[in-house]
Amino acid sequence: MQTKSTSLSYALLVLGAFLFLIGLLQGTIIQVFHSPRLALSAHIAAVQNGMVLLIFGLLWSRLRLSETLARVASISAIGGMYLIWIGFTLAATTGSSMVLQFAGAGYTAAPKWEWVVAAIIYAGSGASIVATFLVLVGLVKKKQSLSEHLLEE
Repeated sequence: MQTKSTSLSYALLVLGAFLFLIGLLQGTIIQVFHSPRLALSAHIAAVQNGMVLLIFGLLWSRLRLSETLARVASISAIGGMYLIWIGFTLAATTGSSMVLQFAGAGYTAAPKWEWVVAAIIYAGSGASIVATFLVLVGLVKKKQSLSEHLLEE
């Protein structure tokens, strides 16, 4: 029987591999997007974020987090990494560049799309920061508990 920690680790690994694959596939069709530079950014974001989810999945058994914090961390990681990719892909499709001014230079979209893309990217970034912070806390707690255990012996 799988523990909840094992299930969360597995979900991170599968969804990380899937996002990585999406990024690789998206890299083959960059030229079909309204803004190829933004599409390249979306491709890179998917590949990088997929790797982050894979790394989190591999680290998961080393974390010391409560069940609630582990769930928040995993949902934030998965949601955040996918939202960032969705935001970049939507920007590449619509030409939205308000948030991604460097990659989107020379492109603009209707104000509605600019705000939708901004909201998605900011939400994804915030969730990713929460997840990364919780993973770091879980690693530090694990290290502290190991040190305490060694000192007791």
